[in-house]
Amino acid sequence: MLEGLKILVLEDEFLIAMDVEQLCREHGAVDVALARNLEEAGDGSDFDAAIVDMLLDGVSTLDFAARLQQAGTPFVFASGYTDNGEVAKRFPGVTLVGKPYSGNDLIEAVAAACGRVPSSCA
Repeated sequence: MLEGLKILVLEDEFLIAMDVEQLCREHGAVDVALARNLEEAGDGSDFDAAIVDMLLDGVSTLDFAARLQQAGTPFVFASGYTDNGEVAKRFPGVTLVGKPYSGNDLIEAVAAACGRVPSSCA
């Protein structure tokens, strides 16, 4: 589903980030970069898609997500913070996959964001 994609995983929990990296690679991603904070993430412009945790050590990633959106980079939120009222208002059409999530749900959401599967599958 993710064949040929370069994916940024913005996640501060190391074991979760490693699991997401493995999932992305198993589904065809050619490059997966892990970033534990906004400094490591840079501007995200080198990637085809991103998986973004909404809070990194208490720091909001919503401004970073807004920059991804402005640049046209597809992304999904993967977060334990599931009050998606603000997300739905600020990021219409962006999927929030709540933690704990199944690997299939996450991969399908990323694939749908990239136009790889019908949105009814996500």
